[in-house]
Amino acid sequence: MQAQDYWLILAFFLLVLVPAPFLGRYIFRAMEGQKTLLSPIFSPIERLCYRFAGIDSQAEQDWKGYSAALLMFTLTCLIGLFAILMLQDRLGLNPQHIASMDWPLALNTAVSFVTNTNWQAYSGEASLSYFSQMVGLGVQNFVSPAVGLAVLVVFCRGIARRSSNGIGNFWVDLTRGVLYVLLPFCLLLALFLVWQGVPQSFMAYVHAKTLLGADQTIPLGPAASQIAIKQLGTNGGGFFGVNSAHPFENPTAWSNLFEMASIILIPAALLFTFGHYVKDLRQSRALLASMLILFVVGFAVTLHAELQPNPALAALPIEQAGSLEGKESRLGITASALWAVATTAASNGSVNAMHDSFSALGGMIPMLNMMLGEVIFGGVGAGLYGMLLFVLITVFLAGLMIGRTPEYLGKKLEAREVRLLVMTLLVMPVGVLVFSALGVSLPGPAMSITNPGAHGFSQVLYAYTSGTGNNGSAFAGFGANTPYHDLMIALAMLLGRFGFILPILAIAGSLAAKKSAPQDGNSFPTHGPLFVTLLTLVILLVGGLTFLPALALGPIAEHLTLLQAF
Repeated sequence: MQAQDYWLILAFFLLVLVPAPFLGRYIFRAMEGQKTLLSPIFSPIERLCYRFAGIDSQAEQDWKGYSAALLMFTLTCLIGLFAILMLQDRLGLNPQHIASMDWPLALNTAVSFVTNTNWQAYSGEASLSYFSQMVGLGVQNFVSPAVGLAVLVVFCRGIARRSSNGIGNFWVDLTRGVLYVLLPFCLLLALFLVWQGVPQSFMAYVHAKTLLGADQTIPLGPAASQIAIKQLGTNGGGFFGVNSAHPFENPTAWSNLFEMASIILIPAALLFTFGHYVKDLRQSRALLASMLILFVVGFAVTLHAELQPNPALAALPIEQAGSLEGKESRLGITASALWAVATTAASNGSVNAMHDSFSALGGMIPMLNMMLGEVIFGGVGAGLYGMLLFVLITVFLAGLMIGRTPEYLGKKLEAREVRLLVMTLLVMPVGVLVFSALGVSLPGPAMSITNPGAHGFSQVLYAYTSGTGNNGSAFAGFGANTPYHDLMIALAMLLGRFGFILPILAIAGSLAAKKSAPQDGNSFPTHGPLFVTLLTLVILLVGGLTFLPALALGPIAEHLTLLQAF
């Protein structure tokens, strides 16, 4: 590692951790309708949206009404995006005359962007018109993270409120999430990216000749605006096929740094938003400590694995500077490893290197991050409500160990909440293990595997882990664009999205209706080093141990085989 690598790591953490407390307080005030710096600009627009849509912004919904509104909105978005993709050859802003998608791929893509997964079984510059990119995918890049943010806010209210039947208004939370949180910061990042050289154009692709006389097509398009929300909204779907490894998506070292920090900026800030809801910022710092432990350890393992020479080349008379296969030489190993861990710790999924070309252990850590439920910062809203589920599980287990009724911040956890928690624990194992087993067992789907042995199994395992975890990254050698995988991964994405959201809304409604018992000296403290340690271990044991046999068949077996062979 060189000095610039250490500076990159330091700058990354500073860009995330320094503004996070201030941004977290701003998000709290914005989501609760309090006055903010941007209120003079967005309050009139917010009121106009309510008036146009006929929404009573003062009316509260119970968890069932909130869930119904959320599902209705998601279904409407799904149908609308599916229609755009099926009709894109007739909708204009298509200077390349790109044909419409086949229906399995269109359905997969629509589900992908509606669920904030952004799994892409296609190459954007070859398969999507500008209209589909902007009106179709661009809109979902805003509203799908706003839905996740709304669910988190409801969960926070459920913990903070007492004896309340209402948990908020979905339409209000959705509107405020888009207007006050996502839109202004995306505008700033988009302008920065244009300054760095990312195209923002409606021109047709440029046809040029290379120095050798060969024909070359240079894709353009309104990329900067898409990339900004791709990163800040933890969406991850690239405008171009190779995502942020493409020089038009990520042209400079500065764009690489800011795009990478943008992945976890809002998820980190939401920790402090939660602290403001429960009026105890010590809870925020405890959760942040647990996340940082898991993040730093995962990054250290990935970086160490990628800096090691490939054993297959050890006998050759060459000097190896680590594993550079699948990486942009202009970015280097450290930037690639840091991005890989950040994008899978959050439910982002964007890449600046090809994870399929990482070493066995280097590729295992991003996969493990997703298997844990992407609670290490996680997506906008989705990461923290996933972490809070583990907090409640930890409190429940601690209560069993000390013989007390488990409670969190004065709210007792009873049989109903525990049953709902167990339901959420089953989502990842079912989506990952069952669907992966089918993918390698059935002869037709198994044809998508492009590598023999353990790595081929890892390709399938990664695909369904990414889909169920609503991440969207991939081992790109996997042939995902088949009718079977398009439909099964779409099903995994829906399971991973709503298998968490609906139980969480039910838990929030149940907690909001409870009275808050005063905490005394016998209450289990949830803000100290003991709780941070216990929470981290519960995440690894409950969240990760389930997948150890599958990891042993995939990346661990691949690593051991490589060492033995050479």
